[in-house]
Amino acid sequence: MAKAKAVKEVSMEEALWKSADKLRGSVEPAEYKHVVLSLFFLKFASDKFVKQRNSIIEKYGEKFADNIAFYTKDNVFYLPEESRWSYIISQAKQDDIALKIDTALFTIEKNNPALKGALPDNYYSRLHIDTTKLASLLDEVNKINTDDEENDIIGRVYEYFLGKFALAEGKGKGEFYTPKCIVNLIAELIEPYDGILYDPCCGSGGMFVQSIKFVEAHSGNKKKVSIYGQEYTNTTFKLAKMNLAIRGISANLGEMAANTFTNDQHKDLKADYIMANPPFNQKEWRADTELIDDPRWNGYEVPPTSNANYGWILNIVSKLSQNGVAGFLLANGALSDDGTELKIRQQLIENNLVETIIILPRNLFYTTDISVTLWVLNKNKKACDVEKNGETVHYRDREREILFMDLRQMGSPFEKKYIELTEEDRAKVTATYHAWQQKGYEETYQNIPEFCYSASYDEVAEKGFTLVPSRYIEFVNRDENIDFDTKMKSLQSELKELLVEEEKSKADLLEVFRELGYGIEL
Repeated sequence: MAKAKAVKEVSMEEALWKSADKLRGSVEPAEYKHVVLSLFFLKFASDKFVKQRNSIIEKYGEKFADNIAFYTKDNVFYLPEESRWSYIISQAKQDDIALKIDTALFTIEKNNPALKGALPDNYYSRLHIDTTKLASLLDEVNKINTDDEENDIIGRVYEYFLGKFALAEGKGKGEFYTPKCIVNLIAELIEPYDGILYDPCCGSGGMFVQSIKFVEAHSGNKKKVSIYGQEYTNTTFKLAKMNLAIRGISANLGEMAANTFTNDQHKDLKADYIMANPPFNQKEWRADTELIDDPRWNGYEVPPTSNANYGWILNIVSKLSQNGVAGFLLANGALSDDGTELKIRQQLIENNLVETIIILPRNLFYTTDISVTLWVLNKNKKACDVEKNGETVHYRDREREILFMDLRQMGSPFEKKYIELTEEDRAKVTATYHAWQQKGYEETYQNIPEFCYSASYDEVAEKGFTLVPSRYIEFVNRDENIDFDTKMKSLQSELKELLVEEEKSKADLLEVFRELGYGIEL
């Protein structure tokens, strides 16, 4: 019996780049990710199936290997022969491989209601990719290791193509995949252990994936979390369904891809937790006469058509339950915008909703270096005791206070040109935030220059309701602490050493020329 040929695994980025290379000239760059993602999904689903199958055989014997119930109980898709990756690879060089891939995807979707409408229909047959190129592409995808349980790898694939082919993908629309370290930071701040979790612009579902991982990492029960989301772009909506279904995460993403502002899929929803990364500075998000009387703006000015930032904020506020808390990202401009935005911001502050404003380091995102702020809104900043994951947390009254934090000095280099917040960074931020929230904070929290400051309502009002952290957090002027005499003596010593070395080099050079018989007279 011939031995199966070993597959050399490569980094995901390397495999994706080579995958894209196989597609050049066959499909438009903007289409690359869709071609690769569905194949990647097939491999991911199949690898999970094989792992589960081997486990079933080991525990219960071969006769239970095709018992579908043994797969569904662990949220693993049972795959018939024609949907398995091994079958697709074995048929890779056949002329009808495109049809076989379409059949595999159709069969998986037909047998799994959670995937309804998520997988492409008759897609590869319609692409008319040359069979040789498609076989090469399958070979590259076959090298991707899908064992990474910690990361949202479908999200990473999506983000990779967004970053590499940003121009073709329409960079400038303000839509950016949220890096894992930021999602983790939001989850660690708002702690979504149980209740309804909502994301009004859920993209590929990365917020949900990492939130469930947060719950599991803290020995929580993910079944206590109900997930609701909405996504405008149809292909991304499908991707989110695919991403969540393959991980066994149940979610209500609405009936269809739809605009959150003009076709709200969850009109009556009240969420305990909201996590979001809305498109930054979205322009012309509504017509002048559109959404004027929308109930989501009740009690506030109507957000201007020129920028959707405050439309997103008020949408989030309207969806928060009585004790709801939200963590979301916005471009820094929202902290100090004038006009209508200022009036809305002032009202949010007077309504005691703004809990924390955190300015993040630059270069956290793959596809933009824009400076970003993390907002935390809380509907209940009053003193109360709350059960969280089996422990009672004693909150103090913070109604007339806002915590400002500046993380721009934090973070570590990541993949050469990016920055990521490490686990230690996030632990410092969340410990500071939670200490500030809780009773006894006089002993556990203190304002720290260039890092954090607890501002009173009066201070914020005095500064015109700006939420720019640098207006509150103490700045350390290091120049003022320098002793002039000490600094000059240090410079004097350094300069003396340089001049002595220069004289020595000059003497050595003259000596060399003299020994050669070409002495230099100065």
